[in-house]
Amino acid sequence: MSEPLIHVTSQAISLPDPNVDTDIIFPARFLLKIDRDGMAECLFHDRRFDAAGVEQPAFPFNRDDRQAAKFLVAGPGFGCGSSREQAVWALTDWGIRVVIAPDFGDIFSGNAAKNGLLLIRMEASRVAELAVKAERGAMFSVDIPGRSFTVDHEEICRLDLGEETAEAFIEGWEEIDVILNREREHVAAFEAEHRARQPWLFQASEG
Repeated sequence: MSEPLIHVTSQAISLPDPNVDTDIIFPARFLLKIDRDGMAECLFHDRRFDAAGVEQPAFPFNRDDRQAAKFLVAGPGFGCGSSREQAVWALTDWGIRVVIAPDFGDIFSGNAAKNGLLLIRMEASRVAELAVKAERGAMFSVDIPGRSFTVDHEEICRLDLGEETAEAFIEGWEEIDVILNREREHVAAFEAEHRARQPWLFQASEG
């Protein structure tokens, strides 16, 4: 389960660099880390800190006035590169719930949808306008039930979300949660049939 995404409002971080790949988002040397809690420590590590581990105040994620931001306005090709799911986990663990960009890496997009991270695609010119608003401290807001995305109370676009996708965000369902909740009867029927067909597999656990 992830934190439900229903209504969220905050300032936004602007990171307009193109082709920010998953190795930038979550450097490969941290891949042995398997506990999702604390992934935020690794997020953009080599840009947030210098070689000596000193925080770089100029990097957007280090700004004192953006520590509660839940929106990221990114450049084209955000999340390109490897398939590492940790890139999404690190973003959501830091607090980012919505990323707006002209386009995203394909595998990153799939991972985001399965882990409670909403991606909004827009034309590059509109994203550039939102980046300016983000720098000025505008308040970004998403309303999943109402399918709206607004900035300073002005609707920017309607969210193109199907009912099942919206339900997953609202309930905080990740990929396994979706299967368990939507296919519960089928899973139960399979388990019952499996137990009846091969009962010896369950004797040790039940003894």
